[in-house]
Amino acid sequence: MANYRKEGDIAVITLKNPPVNALSHAVRSSIDHCLTRAQNDNDVSAVVLCGDGGVFCAGADIKEFSKNQHRLVPTIRDNVRQLEASDKPVVAAIAGIALGGGLEIALGCHYRIGNVNARIGFPEVLIGILPAAAGTQRLPRVAGVANSLDLILSGRHASARQALKMGILDKVVPGDVVEAAIDYAKSVAYKPVSLRRVSEMPVKGVEKADILFQEARKNTMKKSRGAIAPMNCLRAIEAAVNSPNYEEGLKKESELGNLLGTGNQAPAMSYAFFAERTAQKWELPGGKATYKSTKPLPVKTAAVIGCGTMGTGITISLITSNIPVVLLEADKKLLERGLKFIQQVFARNVKQRRMKADAAKKLISLVTPTLDYQQIKDVDLVIEAVFENMKLKKEIFAKLDAVCKPSAILCSNTSSLNIDEMASATKRPDKVVGTHFFAPAHLMKLLENIRGKDTSPETIATVMTLGKTIKKVPVLVGNCTGFLGNRMHWIRVTEASFLIEEGCLPEEVDRVLEDFGFPLGPLKVSDLSGLDVGWRIRQSQGITGEKVPAGTPLRYRQGQRYCPIPDMLCEQGHFGQKTGKGYYKYERPGAFQAMNDPDIKDMIVAYCRDHNIERRKIPYQEILERSLYCMINEGFKILEDGIATRMEDIDTIWLYGYAWPRHTGGPMYYATKMVGLPKVYERVCHYASAHPDIMHWQPSDLLKKMALQEAATSHL
Repeated sequence: MANYRKEGDIAVITLKNPPVNALSHAVRSSIDHCLTRAQNDNDVSAVVLCGDGGVFCAGADIKEFSKNQHRLVPTIRDNVRQLEASDKPVVAAIAGIALGGGLEIALGCHYRIGNVNARIGFPEVLIGILPAAAGTQRLPRVAGVANSLDLILSGRHASARQALKMGILDKVVPGDVVEAAIDYAKSVAYKPVSLRRVSEMPVKGVEKADILFQEARKNTMKKSRGAIAPMNCLRAIEAAVNSPNYEEGLKKESELGNLLGTGNQAPAMSYAFFAERTAQKWELPGGKATYKSTKPLPVKTAAVIGCGTMGTGITISLITSNIPVVLLEADKKLLERGLKFIQQVFARNVKQRRMKADAAKKLISLVTPTLDYQQIKDVDLVIEAVFENMKLKKEIFAKLDAVCKPSAILCSNTSSLNIDEMASATKRPDKVVGTHFFAPAHLMKLLENIRGKDTSPETIATVMTLGKTIKKVPVLVGNCTGFLGNRMHWIRVTEASFLIEEGCLPEEVDRVLEDFGFPLGPLKVSDLSGLDVGWRIRQSQGITGEKVPAGTPLRYRQGQRYCPIPDMLCEQGHFGQKTGKGYYKYERPGAFQAMNDPDIKDMIVAYCRDHNIERRKIPYQEILERSLYCMINEGFKILEDGIATRMEDIDTIWLYGYAWPRHTGGPMYYATKMVGLPKVYERVCHYASAHPDIMHWQPSDLLKKMALQEAATSHL
C-alpha cells in the first residue's frame, strides 16, 4: 500500500510494502489513488514520494511475474507517466535503495534527492529482462549514454555520490532524506515542471554514441555467452538515441521487453534468483532442525590455519567483514608471504579506488600473525585451510581440540575429504563442520558448508550465518567424497577424459561447453585448478600408477573404466597453468591464456594407437549431452542420497561455484524445465547401454521416477 499525509501544503506519499516496498499491484494502485488525491487538493502545492522503513523501493514484485499480475493496470509504466504528468512538482526522497522499477518510479518524478547511503540501479538484466517501464528511455536523458550502458548492462548498483555525479540525483543529503525532500519541495512548489519532465529532455552524450554502442556490442557478445537480455538492453538504449521521439523509443523498449518476457531465459534467471534464497533456508533431513528453529553462536573472532592461497583468501573475506583473525602458519617464511599477499590485495583495492588507504590499513590491522597455537585459544571459530591430506588435517584438529575453548567451532576448508574422519580426532564432533570456500576465496561467492553425522544444528546455523555475514552464498550439503559440487564436477571431468580417449581433442570438448555458456570448459578448469590436485586424490585412493601393456585396450579399475591420460600428464610434471603446460600450453607458468598444444594431441593419438583404441569423430550434440547429462544424473543421485535437500541447493552451488550459465537456471532446472526429464532419462539410458563399463551412466532411480511421472502426466 501507499500512505498519504500532509506536511503543511506538501503531500507525502509513503510506499509501504515491507521489507523492500516492492511495487505489487496493491502498491501501484495506492500510488495512483494518492497522487490523484494530491492533484485534486487545492491546498497541496507539491508532493514528496518516499518509502517506509528506510527503503525507497526495490522495484517490481517478482512473485507477480509468474501470474502476469505485473501487467495489471496500473502498471509501473502507468505510475511513471502519472507522476511525470503531475502539474505539481513531485520530489522522490530516496533512502536505502531505488532499484529497477523503484528507480523508474523515481525517474518519473520531477526531482530526486538521495540519502548519502542510498544506492540506485537497474538489476533487471540479472534476471533476464530489461527495465521495461521506460528505464532504458529515461536514464539516457538524465545520465547520458555511457552511464546508461554501464548501469543497465551490468546490473550494478551506484552509490548516491555516483548517481549525483551522473545527474540521476539532484541532491545528496547526510541526514533524514524525507525531511530534506519536504524542504526541497517547498522551494520548488510553484515552479513550472515542464522542463523537469524527463521524457521531454534530449538524450545526453549522443556525440560519442556510435563508438560507445560499437564497443558495448563487442563486449556484450563476448560476456553474455548465450544470454539474450544484455543485447536486448543495449538495443533498447540505442532506441533512445536513434528513435525520432520518446514515444517511438518506448515502443521499441516494449517490443524488446516482450521478447524477453515470453522466452525461456527470464523464467530461468528468475528461478536462479529465488533458488539462492531458498538454498540458504537450510533444514536437516526429517525436519530435525531448520534455520528458523536454531540460533547461531556469535562469531566475534576467528582463526585461520594455513597461509596458502585459500587461507589468505579466507582471511581477507573475514577481515573485510570486520572479524579479527589470528592467522596461524607452521613456517615463518610462509606466514610472511601470506601477510604480504593480503597487503597486496588491499593495496590493489586502494589503487583501484575501491577503498581508502586508512580503511585498508584498519582492516589489515585485524590480522594477528602467529606460529603459536596458544594464540588461538580464545577465538570463536577456526577454519583449517591446509592442503588436502587427511593425516595432516587430523593432526591439526587434534591440536585445535586441545587448545581451543570448548565452545569454539572447528571448520575445515576441505574440498573432498571426510568431515566425520576429521571430527573423530576431536572430543567435540558436534562442533566440527566443513566450510568449503572456492578459489579465490576472497572473490568467489559460494560457501559450501558440509554437515557431518554429529554436527549440531547450532554449529550449522553458525557457519550458515557466518557465510551471509562475510557476503557469501552459503549452501548446506551432506558429507560424501567431493560433497555436492566436486562430486558432480569430477563426473564431468571424467567423462571429458573418456571423450578425449574416444576421439575428441581437449579444445573440442571445451568449445562445446563454452558455446553452451560456461566461461571455461571442464579441461581448462582442470588446468586452472591444477591437474595435480585430482592426481593426489587418485593416488591416495590407490587408483593410479598401474602400467598396462601396449596393445591392451581401455583400462579398468575395480570393474570400472578408467582413463589414464590425466595421470600421464601429471607424471610428466604438466599440472596446468601453474607449470605452463597441462591439457593446454601457456606462455609461461601462471599465465591465463590457454593455447592448443600439438604435443598433447600427439600424446593422445599415440596413446590410443598403442592401446588399439579406434578414434572417431564425435558429434557436437553427443559431446554436449555426455558432458551435461552425466552430471545431471549424478545430481539426482545426490538428492537420493540426501546430500542435497532440494534441487535449488544443487543449482545454487553450480551457479556460484562453477559458473553454470545463469540463463539456463542451473543443471537441475535446465534438465527439468528446458530439456524435459523424459528426454534426459532416455539419453542417460542410451549412454548407459552404449557404455555399460562407465558406472556414472547408470540411471538414477529418482530421475527415472520423475521422468516417468512427467511422461504420464503429459499424455493425460
